Amino acid sequence: MASTKRRYDKEEFARRGDEVYEMQVRPHLRGDDQGKFAAVDIESGAYEIDEDELEACDKLSARVPDAQIGLVRVGSRYVHRFGGREERGMS
Repeated sequence: MASTKRRYDKEEFARRGDEVYEMQVRPHLRGDDQGKFAAVDIESGAYEIDEDELEACDKLSARVPDAQIGLVRVGSRYVHRFGGREERGMS
């Protein structure tokens, strides 16, 4: 997949991505989409859902060749988490 140059600064990219996800993607999600990746073109509103993040982006790029792709993990505030988590009851 060829790299597409970002046309917006980080803040505008994030704002548009959040807006498109909330308005155009989230209402169409099903329960079995939980934990999957949503690749969203922040300009057209086109999106693809897949269990694999690269596959979601590749599918979207095939449909919208110059897409400005934002990535969201359905049901999570994070695409990826870094670092460990302390287990409950452990000190």
